[in-house]
Amino acid sequence: MPRPSPDTPIETRWEGRFITVKQQGTWEYVSRSRGIHAAVILAIDEAADGRHVILVEQYRVPLKVRCLELPAGLVGDDVSGEAAEIAAERELEEETGYRAASWRTVGEFFSSPGMVSESFTLLVATGLTKVGQGGGVDGEDIIVHRVPLDGIEDFVAAKRAEGCGIDVRVAMLLAGGLLA
Repeated sequence: MPRPSPDTPIETRWEGRFITVKQQGTWEYVSRSRGIHAAVILAIDEAADGRHVILVEQYRVPLKVRCLELPAGLVGDDVSGEAAEIAAERELEEETGYRAASWRTVGEFFSSPGMVSESFTLLVATGLTKVGQGGGVDGEDIIVHRVPLDGIEDFVAAKRAEGCGIDVRVAMLLAGGLLA
């Protein structure tokens, strides 16, 4: 598809509470409404029984299956100007029941840049303490998994065999790098 010139107008085709469908020239794409983006958390639990990663599993309507993911949530969906770090702290506790003593911001990444303008800030959380059940809010029905890092490949393969969708961000656990 040809790249539109920078002065080609952007038309809003449809706008909802969370997403907006736009068109610039012949290029159609989706963006987050109201300028919101996401915070994604790579939560590493270092305990006497080894290093673990905290993953969540929840039903995703577009996929029609449960999906294995890193904990995440929207930044600024309720509070305008909210910092990604604040949203990450809130989402980690709501979704997983953990709080982190240390946070490191890795940077901004883009989910699927060919069709979505959405970005997310990736944060690494360590020094975890279990403070609640997790599971989300408002009927999110989130299952929390504490997975040994040295068994992540087998865990992901087993979830895939069950028919669970695997979020692309889980691939970074299979490749390493951020875990060193």
